[in-house]
Amino acid sequence: MGTSQPARWAALARDTNETKIALALNLDGGDFPPDTDARLLSDGEGHASQASKSQKIAVNTGIGFLDHMLHALAKHAGWSLALQCQGDLHIDDHHTAEDCCIALGYTFAKALGSPAGLARFGYAYAPLDEALSRAVVDLSNRPYSVIELGLKREWLGKLSTEMVPHCLQSFAQAARVTMHIDCIRGDNDHHRAESAFKALAVAIRMATSKVEGKEGEVPSTKGTLTV
Repeated sequence: MGTSQPARWAALARDTNETKIALALNLDGGDFPPDTDARLLSDGEGHASQASKSQKIAVNTGIGFLDHMLHALAKHAGWSLALQCQGDLHIDDHHTAEDCCIALGYTFAKALGSPAGLARFGYAYAPLDEALSRAVVDLSNRPYSVIELGLKREWLGKLSTEMVPHCLQSFAQAARVTMHIDCIRGDNDHHRAESAFKALAVAIRMATSKVEGKEGEVPSTKGTLTV
């Protein structure tokens, strides 16, 4: 039998005057960590919920289109993800969307831990009908993002279109990764945004994959990816 590896999972509760968020994440799918908020484990009936033998996903932010994007991200990254948010949607969508992606990024970084033995870099193209997006990811511990999606509508459901790139930027900042995401073509803004999230998911899955024979090795000429 091989040596068991520590689980790459984390749970988070993040409460502010603007949002109350509970979140659990397992980067390799499967079960959630033992300190997961019990409320998350009972929420599996929403429109952004899906369970299979390898993944458990339940997302309820109060913003349907954001739920849809985070569901797609988790599904194609191979994560198990449970996320609930109660936000000040009576004001607008900004705090809820931003805080959910900050919380997700922070939890991702916590679950990932050391990048030793990982691929570090990941890239992917993802189409959705006429739309095509490209994502490139570096587990750099140097938070930076360039997001060019070319969205034109004011709203996607109840998510303001300006928040789509901002959500991705917020995730990158909290996750301490470098991300470049471009929508290369597409006529429909729903398709453009969704293809971007799917491309990011596949790129993250590549970047966080374990490289056989590189166990314990830091993928950097510096010998470190810490601040």
